[in-house]
Amino acid sequence: MTPKRPEHAVQLEIPVGFHQCDPLGVLWHGRYFELFEYARGALMKSVGLDVPVIREMGYRMYVTEVRCRYMAPLSFGDVAKVTAWFGEPAPLLRVSYDVHEPTRGTWCARATTMLATTDAHGALLPRTPDDMLARLPAR
Repeated sequence: MTPKRPEHAVQLEIPVGFHQCDPLGVLWHGRYFELFEYARGALMKSVGLDVPVIREMGYRMYVTEVRCRYMAPLSFGDVAKVTAWFGEPAPLLRVSYDVHEPTRGTWCARATTMLATTDAHGALLPRTPDDMLARLPAR
């Protein structure tokens, strides 16, 4: 059973491909970061902060920290049901994730990423800019 998540959460179903698995047919642990990227991209787009928009605003964002806990493996042919939602928005933007396998009802991983913002020239900003924060859901 999937825990209750904020209304703004987005959810994607991503099939696990053979090319993503190790020789034992298990999704290689590093590939989970691709699942997070797909979900984070959909989440950011859902609030009008897709990459082109962020660039037009004069910013860049990058991941500064990732924490991931693996609970059960995904395998070739499984579907990864990935949910992403915004956590704390400042000073750095936190995005949280759950990964489930819906057929078995297995909770496979949970993670968070922290994103820092820079100006267009790469200078680190001390906190998420207000014009970006204004697009995030109310807390």
